[in-house]
Amino acid sequence: MRSTTLTFCAAAVVAATLVPASAALAESGSGPAQEKGRTTLTVTPPSVGPGGEADLRLEGCEGREATGESEVFVSEARFSPAADGGLFAEARISSDASPGEYGIRIDCKDDKGAEAAGTVTVIDRGRATPLAPVAAGGGGTALFTDREAEQDGPGTVHTVIGLVLAAVAAVAVAFRSARRRRPVSD
Repeated sequence: MRSTTLTFCAAAVVAATLVPASAALAESGSGPAQEKGRTTLTVTPPSVGPGGEADLRLEGCEGREATGESEVFVSEARFSPAADGGLFAEARISSDASPGEYGIRIDCKDDKGAEAAGTVTVIDRGRATPLAPVAAGGGGTALFTDREAEQDGPGTVHTVIGLVLAAVAAVAVAFRSARRRRPVSD
């Protein structure tokens, strides 16, 4: 039963990885986007969890600025020139985004008014849950607060040990005192 679930999850991950990659390869063709006169958007990684970040790269925009919008972005993505050419932006995915595929629309700020579109896939990575208490400070002791503290005094064993030690101390003091009182004979 568990191996079947694992197999389906692995197949879903492989499909989610290969489908965007094959679409990007089919769209890329040969040569840079500027030679073809079209604007292309690349999203890295193509699948992101809620609260994650995606890098957006825009090729073929002749302007020095662009903006990108998606319903899953926290705010508008603002593109700026990248060191190796093209435009670059980072987009943060909303932490409460539902899993699914979301469209991205890019407006290039050039004289042509070029536009580009792409998609980003939001995947459900599940919530992180601790497996054991964290061993930092007193936080790990919170699990034991439901147990009531027991207020027991010393037991019988402790009482007997205390009495024996007191008796030994009393005998030692008595012998020591008796030795000092004896007169020294000539």
